[in-house]
Amino acid sequence: MNWEYSCGAVVFTKKDGQLLFVIVQEQAGAYSFPKGHMEGDETEAETARREVYEETGLSPVFIDGFYRQDEYPLAEKPGTWKKVTYFLAEYKNEELLPREGEIRRIHLLPYEEAVCLFEHEKPRQILRDAYEFLTK
Repeated sequence: MNWEYSCGAVVFTKKDGQLLFVIVQEQAGAYSFPKGHMEGDETEAETARREVYEETGLSPVFIDGFYRQDEYPLAEKPGTWKKVTYFLAEYKNEELLPREGEIRRIHLLPYEEAVCLFEHEKPRQILRDAYEFLTK
């Protein structure tokens, strides 16, 4: 079995006391957290920081203590699985800038709306975990 590795983050901000989450819509239409492939000898955290910036234009502060992973087979590459590592990161007073050609749109949504966008259960669980981490 072959593996591909990506890293990203559940990115959020606070406005008027409400948590809002950054959800990207990929060109193919799927919704996800900002993420992308590891390059060279990058660490997971370095990849996550770079990919969040490349996809959203944000340079958020990463929060210690949150680390989640997802694994799934790649339909377009039979025999290959993807492992994605997610961190948690907060931004303030920055403009969201979707990466042209890769990101169709960036959504900034409260938890209740954001969790409904995901097609698969694992990203919903990761968002639930992040929300609970931030509210408890």
